[in-house]
Amino acid sequence: MAIRINSSIQNTLSLLNPSLFSLHSRISHLNLKPQLRFPQNPSRGVTFFCTCAINNNNEDPFVLTTPLYYVNAPPHMGSAYTTIAADAIARFQRLLGKKVIFITGTDEHGEKIATAAMAQGSTPHDHCNLISQAYRTLWKDLDISYDKFIRTTDSKHEAIVKEFYSRVLANGDIYRADYEGLYCVNCEEYKDEKELLDNNNCPIHLKPCVSRKEDNYFFALSKYQKSLEETLNKNPNFVQPSYRLNEVQSWIKSGLRDFSISRASVDWGIPIPNDKTQTIYVWFDALLGYISALSDDQEKPGLQGALSSGWPASLHLIGKDILRFHAVYWPAMLMSAGLSLPNMVYGHGFLTKDGMKMGKSLGNTLEPNDLVQKFGTDAVRYFFLREVEFGNDGDYSEERFINIVNAHLANTIGNLLNRTLGLLKKNCESTLVVDSSAAAEGNELKDNVERLVDKARIHYENLSLSSACETVMEIGNAGNLYMDEHAPWSLFKQGGTASEAAAKDLVIILETVRIIAIALFPVTPSLSWRMYEQLGYSRDQFDATTWRDTKWGGLKGGQVMAQPKPIFAKIENQTEVEDKVSAVGKNVKGKGKKIKQAQEVVGA
Repeated sequence: MAIRINSSIQNTLSLLNPSLFSLHSRISHLNLKPQLRFPQNPSRGVTFFCTCAINNNNEDPFVLTTPLYYVNAPPHMGSAYTTIAADAIARFQRLLGKKVIFITGTDEHGEKIATAAMAQGSTPHDHCNLISQAYRTLWKDLDISYDKFIRTTDSKHEAIVKEFYSRVLANGDIYRADYEGLYCVNCEEYKDEKELLDNNNCPIHLKPCVSRKEDNYFFALSKYQKSLEETLNKNPNFVQPSYRLNEVQSWIKSGLRDFSISRASVDWGIPIPNDKTQTIYVWFDALLGYISALSDDQEKPGLQGALSSGWPASLHLIGKDILRFHAVYWPAMLMSAGLSLPNMVYGHGFLTKDGMKMGKSLGNTLEPNDLVQKFGTDAVRYFFLREVEFGNDGDYSEERFINIVNAHLANTIGNLLNRTLGLLKKNCESTLVVDSSAAAEGNELKDNVERLVDKARIHYENLSLSSACETVMEIGNAGNLYMDEHAPWSLFKQGGTASEAAAKDLVIILETVRIIAIALFPVTPSLSWRMYEQLGYSRDQFDATTWRDTKWGGLKGGQVMAQPKPIFAKIENQTEVEDKVSAVGKNVKGKGKKIKQAQEVVGA
């Protein structure tokens, strides 16, 4: 249920109408959530929008989106990186007890799609099915816990796009005109000459833009310049990180131009509702996937039904190359339709290889499927979230990948758990002698762990994913230092009270590992489960954990641990493998030489 009241300066006094007071009395006892709406006609006077939607859960859902990925080619590591980051954020929010709606999907219309399908000897429809499934398969391999997967070829999406288009048209913000300019096919966008490189090359795809002249429908973006400026001034957190906000404000300040929202030369797309000879521009189409994804699979999907299921989005997570579409075009479109804006648009940096952005159009992609098969899901997720400061660019190096993953996951965490469980099995029959809360009374490690857990939570909340990983590793380092300083293996040999102290030390260290498993869960969910399983917990117990369980005191006396086994195998780089092969070869050769010498002695 939603109630919407529209008023203008000219008829503000109509709010005194008794019927409205009666309406107010009927809804005042309800639990309502206010939403900020924007003027439909900013050039024709100020309009106020008040919407109140009943919220029986006392809390809005946390709606998180990745871009809808373009299906001109299979997924690459750049798109995987965005989705891994989004998944970590979604998992953290769920740990906090929030209802999360994690949206991802595929953008399947446009000239590039038709061209790619033709190059493969396929139809656009079959091509889209193939590539969209490739994304789903990769997300499964990467442990991506999305809630909604939208395809822009879905019928419910098309219905909502047409309804949204009709709203904007009715608001007087769509008109028809000729346009001539330089067009980047890969960006699906007309470019200003001042932003191009030599020979009219696109600065993103490094390919020449082509001259085009079309009779298209246009969206009156320039009409919303002042509204966008005011929005960003009043809500600087709308675009993050802050240096991305500066970019957006600079674009707007330089003057906004109306942009084409239809294509006469592209058949593979959603037809314009009032003109079947043209299709809707791919970005005007795809951005609405964030709303259509919220629509239930009903016979007659509608815009209002989708909006009431979770809009506005809490966070749009995107690459910086599509910032203009999300931070300028998209909010202006929403303003035109009288809809709420998302709470935040976060533009992260690029993954680079050899110092260049990775992309399908550039032909220098890093294949995520190969990385997962070679190193495993946890290693891939951890490296990119730990080593790339979220928001900035980051470069991939296989040597650094292996070194980081081995040092942090295999040694700091894996080795700590394995050797502690080994000592517990040898000296305590794999059974905890006391509750972890009692074992750690007055213990500095407990205080340090609790401080670091709070620090990690703040980092997660601020989307500082690299810092969150670093803080969790500090907990692991503290556990290893405690183990080395207390040397429980030596205390067990002494017997008596020393042995009792050693048994308590093992409980303290294992409680530290338990807390690490939860705190690192958003980043490495499978590894965290293996850790919890080693601590004697069932899958149901693990799935029921929340961030509150990072509080010290989870392990109880008498609890039996699982038999120790490695939770993360150390990755060997190619040099190590070659050295081992060489060493084995020399050893075999040496043995052969000794055998030959012995045979010669016997023969003599």
